Amino acid sequence: MRYIRMVTSPLDADWSTRHSVLTTARRTAALVNALAGGPSGTAPAPEAVAEVLRAYGETGPVDLTPRDVDGMRAAADLLREVFAADSADAAAHVLNRLLGAHTGPLRLTSHSGGTPWHPHLDGDDDAPWPEWFLASSCMALAVLLWDRQRPPGRVCASVACPDVFITRGSGPERRYCSRRCATRERVAAHRRRG
Repeated sequence: MRYIRMVTSPLDADWSTRHSVLTTARRTAALVNALAGGPSGTAPAPEAVAEVLRAYGETGPVDLTPRDVDGMRAAADLLREVFAADSADAAAHVLNRLLGAHTGPLRLTSHSGGTPWHPHLDGDDDAPWPEWFLASSCMALAVLLWDRQRPPGRVCASVACPDVFITRGSGPERRYCSRRCATRERVAAHRRRG
């Protein structure tokens, strides 16, 4: 079961920043990458996953078990399909499938008055970590697709990098998760031509 921190005021400005759609989507990408495991594909330690959650706003104890991590890895594999979609239509198809199969009805919660009102798609306020991760991620990615009318994220185009990332803004579509990957690919292409 998940621990929910009670905030001191429903107007806690930090809360809305930590739980914005974009922050939730970025947390999704960070968790998909962390849960992919190392080069050997082994599951990350629960504490490593908890560190990612804390980096994206989870407070209080984040008590994950190996079973939670396994469930979150299964959710991450499903979410990776959204990032791999090559069009808004394909991403929407994947999200609709995930929303239909793995989430509950949309509801508002304030965690018994402890937080500002916000939407949830998981079964209840104390849903298991894997269910919460998949439901909150689907919601954030769906809102980004709705808002931008293009896939909410991508898989890095570098052949050496399996990471996913959230696309931003209205400029040209990003192809790489970082400048480092983009530079590595440009250098490799230059060497192949030279």
